[in-house]
Amino acid sequence: MKRIAVYPGSFDPVTYGHIDIVQRGRKLFDKIIVAILNNPAKKALFPVDERLEMLRESMSEISGLTFDSFDGLLVDYVKSQGAQAILRGMRAVSDFEHEFQLALMNRKLNREVETVFLMTGMRWFFTSSSIIKEAASFGGDISDMVPPNVLQRVRAKLKR
Repeated sequence: MKRIAVYPGSFDPVTYGHIDIVQRGRKLFDKIIVAILNNPAKKALFPVDERLEMLRESMSEISGLTFDSFDGLLVDYVKSQGAQAILRGMRAVSDFEHEFQLALMNRKLNREVETVFLMTGMRWFFTSSSIIKEAASFGGDISDMVPPNVLQRVRAKLKR
């Protein structure tokens, strides 16, 4: 049986922290589906199709990945893809309570789907898409936090 995980997120934009989780997750899973939740209520810097493009470009050298977007409940999406697990990264203690609540709810909704947490590498401990966008919007240097293709797009988007 193939071990398949879904790595959900907004990826707005994709960061080196995301890539780190995927690289390490590939050691545990045969296939990872990197999936963007299409959430119209959340104001994103990039539309879903552009985020998918940045994900594909940023992770093109990692085998065993597919990229997708979805609507609705994560556990329903996981089962529809034939996956058994949700892969999540955790940075700080502040992530724990929220992620723990989500994992418990997902477990209640579908006991066949497991949640696997990987601690973010120390280098990426303080990076998040939100913080990176905020820093970039004020002219901060984010070049060591996002891949070059993402950096170009963030800079171009924020110039408008």
